[in-house]
Amino acid sequence: MTQATKRAARPAIVLTAEDHLLLSRAVEGAGERLADLAAELGRELDRARILPQGRHSAEHVRIGSGVTFRDEVSGKESTITLVRPEEADVDAGRISVMTPVGVALIGMAAGKSIDWVTRTAERRRLTVMAVRDPADLALAG
Repeated sequence: MTQATKRAARPAIVLTAEDHLLLSRAVEGAGERLADLAAELGRELDRARILPQGRHSAEHVRIGSGVTFRDEVSGKESTITLVRPEEADVDAGRISVMTPVGVALIGMAAGKSIDWVTRTAERRRLTVMAVRDPADLALAG
Protein backbone atom coordinates (compact mmCIF):
# COMPACT_ATOMS: atom_id res chain seq x y z
CA MET A 1 0.00 0.00 0.00
CA THR A 2 1.45 3.36 -0.98
CA GLN A 3 1.64 6.37 1.35
CA ALA A 4 -1.03 8.15 -0.76
CA THR A 5 -3.35 5.14 -0.45
CA LYS A 6 -2.85 5.01 3.31
CA ARG A 7 -3.53 8.72 3.58
CA ALA A 8 -6.74 8.46 1.55
CA ALA A 9 -8.09 5.52 3.60
CA ARG A 10 -10.88 6.62 5.92
CA PRO A 11 -10.71 5.32 9.49
CA ALA A 12 -13.54 3.21 10.85
CA ILE A 13 -16.21 5.21 12.63
CA VAL A 14 -18.81 4.21 15.21
CA LEU A 15 -22.12 6.01 15.77
CA THR A 16 -24.90 5.63 18.28
CA ALA A 17 -28.28 4.71 16.82
CA GLU A 18 -29.58 8.05 18.12
CA ASP A 19 -26.84 10.09 16.39
CA HIS A 20 -27.29 8.08 13.18
CA LEU A 21 -31.03 8.83 13.13
CA LEU A 22 -30.56 12.52 13.91
CA LEU A 23 -27.85 12.93 11.27
CA SER A 24 -29.81 10.94 8.67
CA ARG A 25 -32.71 13.36 9.15
CA ALA A 26 -30.32 16.31 8.85
CA VAL A 27 -29.00 14.94 5.54
CA GLU A 28 -32.54 14.46 4.22
CA GLY A 29 -33.56 17.95 5.30
CA ALA A 30 -30.44 19.78 4.14
CA GLY A 31 -31.14 22.58 1.74
CA GLU A 32 -29.22 23.48 -1.38
CA ARG A 33 -26.80 25.63 0.62
CA LEU A 34 -25.66 22.56 2.58
CA ALA A 35 -25.88 20.03 -0.28
CA ASP A 36 -22.14 19.28 -0.45
CA LEU A 37 -21.82 18.94 3.33
CA ALA A 38 -24.95 16.76 3.46
CA ALA A 39 -23.52 14.50 0.74
CA GLU A 40 -20.25 14.11 2.69
CA LEU A 41 -22.16 13.39 5.90
CA GLY A 42 -24.30 10.86 4.02
CA ARG A 43 -21.16 9.03 2.88
CA GLU A 44 -19.92 8.94 6.49
CA LEU A 45 -23.28 7.59 7.71
CA ASP A 46 -23.20 4.86 5.05
CA ARG A 47 -19.83 3.55 6.22
CA ALA A 48 -20.41 3.86 9.98
CA ARG A 49 -20.84 0.94 12.34
CA ILE A 50 -24.05 1.68 14.22
CA LEU A 51 -24.39 0.63 17.83
CA PRO A 52 -27.69 -0.80 19.10
CA GLN A 53 -30.28 1.61 20.52
CA GLY A 54 -29.23 2.87 23.96
CA ARG A 55 -25.58 1.82 23.58
CA HIS A 56 -22.58 4.08 23.09
CA SER A 57 -18.81 3.95 23.06
CA ALA A 58 -16.98 6.42 25.29
CA GLU A 59 -14.00 6.03 22.94
CA HIS A 60 -15.79 7.45 19.89
CA VAL A 61 -16.91 11.02 19.20
CA ARG A 62 -20.66 11.47 19.41
CA ILE A 63 -22.92 14.46 19.69
CA GLY A 64 -22.13 16.01 23.07
CA SER A 65 -18.56 14.65 23.24
CA GLY A 66 -15.61 16.81 24.17
CA VAL A 67 -12.86 16.38 21.58
CA THR A 68 -9.24 17.47 21.43
CA PHE A 69 -7.79 17.25 17.95
CA ARG A 70 -4.62 18.38 16.19
CA ASP A 71 -4.49 20.03 12.78
CA GLU A 72 -1.65 18.13 11.11
CA VAL A 73 -0.83 21.05 8.80
CA SER A 74 -0.37 23.72 11.48
CA GLY A 75 0.24 21.46 14.48
CA LYS A 76 -2.37 23.45 16.42
CA GLU A 77 -4.50 21.57 18.95
CA SER A 78 -8.11 22.53 19.58
CA THR A 79 -10.58 21.34 22.19
CA ILE A 80 -14.27 21.59 21.34
CA THR A 81 -17.62 20.08 22.21
CA LEU A 82 -19.46 18.60 19.23
CA VAL A 83 -23.12 19.65 19.36
CA ARG A 84 -26.41 19.74 17.44
CA PRO A 85 -26.63 22.71 15.06
CA GLU A 86 -29.05 24.64 17.28
CA GLU A 87 -26.59 24.38 20.23
CA ALA A 88 -23.55 25.69 18.32
CA ASP A 89 -21.58 28.60 19.79
CA VAL A 90 -18.13 28.92 18.25
CA ASP A 91 -16.98 31.42 20.90
CA ALA A 92 -17.81 28.86 23.61
CA GLY A 93 -16.10 26.02 21.71
CA ARG A 94 -19.42 24.36 20.84
CA ILE A 95 -19.06 23.25 17.20
CA SER A 96 -21.99 21.97 15.15
CA VAL A 97 -21.87 18.45 13.78
CA MET A 98 -23.24 20.07 10.58
CA THR A 99 -19.93 21.78 9.78
CA PRO A 100 -17.04 20.32 7.77
CA VAL A 101 -14.93 19.68 10.89
CA GLY A 102 -17.98 18.29 12.69
CA VAL A 103 -18.58 15.80 9.88
CA ALA A 104 -14.90 14.83 10.01
CA LEU A 105 -14.98 14.27 13.80
CA ILE A 106 -18.25 12.36 14.26
CA GLY A 107 -17.64 8.70 15.08
CA MET A 108 -13.84 9.01 15.28
CA ALA A 109 -11.72 7.43 18.03
CA ALA A 110 -8.66 8.90 19.75
CA GLY A 111 -5.47 8.30 17.83
CA LYS A 112 -7.21 8.18 14.44
CA SER A 113 -6.65 10.69 11.62
CA ILE A 114 -8.88 11.82 8.79
CA ASP A 115 -8.61 14.11 5.79
CA TRP A 116 -11.30 16.76 5.39
CA VAL A 117 -12.05 19.87 3.37
CA THR A 118 -12.77 23.27 4.95
CA ARG A 119 -15.56 25.63 3.87
CA THR A 120 -12.92 27.46 1.83
CA ALA A 121 -12.03 24.22 -0.05
CA GLU A 122 -8.71 23.82 1.78
CA ARG A 123 -7.65 20.20 2.29
CA ARG A 124 -6.68 19.47 5.89
CA ARG A 125 -5.86 16.47 8.06
CA LEU A 126 -6.77 16.15 11.70
CA THR A 127 -5.89 13.64 14.38
CA VAL A 128 -8.18 13.03 17.34
CA MET A 129 -6.06 13.30 20.47
CA ALA A 130 -8.74 12.67 23.13
CA VAL A 131 -12.48 12.06 23.44
CA ARG A 132 -14.45 12.96 26.55
CA ASP A 133 -17.82 11.29 26.99
CA PRO A 134 -20.80 13.66 27.39
CA ALA A 135 -21.51 12.16 30.83
CA ASP A 136 -17.96 13.05 31.94
CA LEU A 137 -18.43 16.62 30.69
CA ALA A 138 -21.68 16.96 32.64
CA LEU A 139 -19.93 15.84 35.85
CA ALA A 140 -17.07 18.28 35.26
CA GLY A 141 -19.42 21.18 34.48
